[in-house]
Amino acid sequence: MLTKKEQRLRRSRQTRIRIATQGVARLTVNRTNLHIYASVISGDGTKVLASASTAEVEVRKEIGSSGKGGNVAAAQAIGKRIAEKAKAAGVEKVAFDRAGFAYHGRVKALADAAREAGLQF
Repeated sequence: MLTKKEQRLRRSRQTRIRIATQGVARLTVNRTNLHIYASVISGDGTKVLASASTAEVEVRKEIGSSGKGGNVAAAQAIGKRIAEKAKAAGVEKVAFDRAGFAYHGRVKALADAAREAGLQF
């Protein structure tokens, strides 16, 4: 019997293989109870081109008094921020890697905000 984490990692493996064959930059998302993290990784998978998370000081101020990174509003802020950083790094098109997380709630909010801010995937 696989644990919940093992199941998620198993789901993510196939996506990573498919994205690797495309050779485009990937927007990867990691979600914990307290925070949400996003990174844009180069097409060959060797370096991180841009990253954003709710653990960053500027983001925590932006989120406000609640200081909670584990909600949809925080995920939207990170989606917008990662899109801006990616564009600054010269990345327009990415493949969305949800790392086995269900595409709904915070993961969906981050993706939608990144699309609105101009990232294409």
